[in-house]
This record gives sequence, structure tokens and C-alpha cells, in this order.
Amino acid sequence: MAHFPVNHPARPIYRVLSGIIGLYILVFGAWGIAQTAGEFLFARESNWVLGLRTNLAFSIASVIFGAFLLIGASRRTNLGHYMNLTAGIVFLVTSILMMSVLQTGANFLNFSMSTVIVSMLFGLVLLGTGLYDKVGPPELAEAEQRHRDKQISEANTP
Repeated sequence: MAHFPVNHPARPIYRVLSGIIGLYILVFGAWGIAQTAGEFLFARESNWVLGLRTNLAFSIASVIFGAFLLIGASRRTNLGHYMNLTAGIVFLVTSILMMSVLQTGANFLNFSMSTVIVSMLFGLVLLGTGLYDKVGPPELAEAEQRHRDKQISEANTP
């Protein structure tokens, strides 16, 4: 069974990280929509925004995901935990799939290798933040800490 730390002391930092990523993606998407407005939804033109290649479809998806991440980062509940885990997996899977079709006509989101790399980095950071931003009652966190301390003391005794 998977174990996620509850009430990790660095949880606010992780929420800020996911919020910064969400803000970047939201700004990227909005700027991309403004730059690609009037073009075909899945155009393969050379439109670059904030160092990443885009088209109208990818820009619209970025606005949606950016807003999704900002909502998750602003919540102090486990909603943000699950949203970050989900978004991290989605970013990783999407980047791998788009990398596999990068030089083909199936590159419908107009990814470049830099877009793939940034998507992978965002996916890894979001997955990491999702692993450590679980919220629970203080009693549960204290019980986990006692359990960890007990395991450490038992491991140190001969």
C-alpha cells in the first residue's frame, strides 16, 4: 500500500511550486491563444510562446490545466494533493506520447523537443508535490512520527 506523508513541514513550499507552474501554464496558454487566434485549431505553424511551440489547441488545453493547477494550489485540503498527482501523471504521459510522434503528422499539439522537456519537468515536479502535500488531522501526523521514531530506535539497537 502506498504511503504519503501527512502534514509534511514543507507542504506550503510544494503548494507554491505547483501554483507557480500553474501560473506559468496559464500565462503560456493565454498568450498562445492571443498569438494563434484565427488559425486552424491543430495548425502546425511555427508559433513560439515563452520558449515553447504551440498551436490553438495546445494553448486552450494549457489555459484549462493552468486554471486546474491554480485551483489545486489554492486549496488547503487533499483536493490539491490529488490534483497534483493527477496533473503530474498527465504531463508525464502526454510528454512521452508527444515525443513519440514529434517528427510525424500525428504531432497535433505542435510540440517541439523543448516543449517535451518542459512538460516532463513539470510532470515530475507536480508528481513530487502531490506526494508530499497530503493533509490530515494532527493526531495522524503525530502517530506517523512516533511510528517512524520507533522504527529508527529499533533499527539502532543491536
